[in-house]
Formats: sequence, C-alpha cells, structure tokens
Amino acid sequence: MSAVADIFNMLTKEQKKQIVEELADRIKRQQSLIFTDVTGVNVTEIQGLRKKLREAEIEYKVAKKNLIKLALEKEKKDMNIDEFKGSLGLAFSYKDPIRSAKILDNFSKEHKEFKILGGIMENKVLAIEDIEELAKIPSKDELLTMFIGSLKAPITNFANILQGSTRNLLLILKQIHG
Repeated sequence: MSAVADIFNMLTKEQKKQIVEELADRIKRQQSLIFTDVTGVNVTEIQGLRKKLREAEIEYKVAKKNLIKLALEKEKKDMNIDEFKGSLGLAFSYKDPIRSAKILDNFSKEHKEFKILGGIMENKVLAIEDIEELAKIPSKDELLTMFIGSLKAPITNFANILQGSTRNLLLILKQIHG
C-alpha cells in the first residue's frame, strides 16, 4: 500500500467529508481539471511540479479515487475515473485552462513514470490526446505577444521605408552639391 493510501486510510469520516467538500468547491470553480497518475514519482519531484503550477496559479492536489468520485458526483461532472489506476493527482486551473496542460505535458516528458490520464474543460471530458493538443496551443501571453508583433510590423516597416527614402534623398543632395 502506498504512503498516500496509508494517510487517507487514517482519516476520520469527518475529515474525508471535508476533503470531498474542498474538492467539489475546486471542481465547481475550475476552467480545466486534469487528472494525473503520480505513482512512481518521488515527493521532491511532485513538490517541484506543485511549485511550477502554483507560479501559474494552478492548484495541484493528490486525493483518493473514492473521494474524487464523490466530489465529481456532487458537482454533477460526468467523468468516469474508475479506469484510472494509481495515486491520482488533480490540477485545477482557474484562469488559463491551457497553461496546466502545457506544464503537465512538459513534466510528463521529463518524468516517464508521471502520466496524464484525462481531464475536464468547459464540462467536456478530455482524453489524453486532447490534453496533448491543448499543450501545443500558444498561451494567452504568447498569443498577445504574437498579435502585438503583427500590429507593430507594418508600422516598423513603414518607418524604415521613410528613413531609407530620407537617407537616399540626403545622399543625392550631397552628391549634387558635392
């Protein structure tokens, strides 16, 4: 039995009820929720992942499957997690639903034992492939940078043309008076 299972088995019924309530609240507020299998990933690596996610304003919780199922049912989310094996981690994204997919996808590439299992976004169930595709989409900040760059390019090019014309005119005038 894993250390996570040992800890959850020691909880009282009231503590488990509190965990279900907290999970249900997070499920209600999320823009995206990604399920992961943390089996085989050491505590230090999970702490590093949590830090990256926290910096991106994403919460990451590990919980027992039965408690997660109860929270999903409470929030009427139609996600079947019975097929998921191992210790489950949940990434709750409240602002940028794509950011969590990017961070978790990168982490899974660096740690082969860490697996993305599926997720929920806008009340739609996501398969592993869907999350991998989301991870490829540029983030909101990247899209804004690209958009600003595309707006700035014509203005910069026009300014360069004007400067070039002025320089050429000055060179011609110098040669005439030269």
